Amino acid sequence: MRITTWAEYGVICALHLARRAKKGPVTGREIAALERLPADYVEQILLRLRRAGVITSTRGARGGYMLSRPPEAISIRAVIHASELETFDLHCLSHPVEEDRCAASHSCSIRPVWVLLQTKIDDVLEGVCLADLLHDEPAVRERVGLPILEHV
Repeated sequence: MRITTWAEYGVICALHLARRAKKGPVTGREIAALERLPADYVEQILLRLRRAGVITSTRGARGGYMLSRPPEAISIRAVIHASELETFDLHCLSHPVEEDRCAASHSCSIRPVWVLLQTKIDDVLEGVCLADLLHDEPAVRERVGLPILEHV
C-alpha cells in the first residue's frame, strides 16, 4: 500500500478539524496555513470529505468546515477513502496490463492475496478513529496496539 498525498493531507485536515471540534467552523485557507499545506489541494480534499459526509460546511462570514460527527465516530478508513477514493488499489483490476491475464473474468492465483491484504488494511484503518490520533505518539502507539519505541 502506498499512502498518497491525497490520503495523507486528508488525514491531516480531518485531524485538524478533530482538534478544534468544539470551536466552530474553520476555512480551508486557515487549515492550509496552519498545517502548511497547499491551499488549493486542501480545498479539493475538503470538498471530497464533504461529499463523503465526513465533514460539513457552512457559508457566510463565520462559515467554514467542521466534522460531521464526533472524532470518536470517524474512522481513518472513512477519511482515506473519501480523500483518495480507495484505501488499497487492486492494480490488476484498475489498470490491467494484459486483458487476458488481469481481467476480472480471468482466474488469477495472486488476486486473492491482494484482496486479503485490502481487507486487512481496511480493518486496521476502520479500527482507528480520529479521536485516537489526538494524543502524542506513545499514546497512539498504545491505543492501536503497537509497542512504544525507545528513543536512542
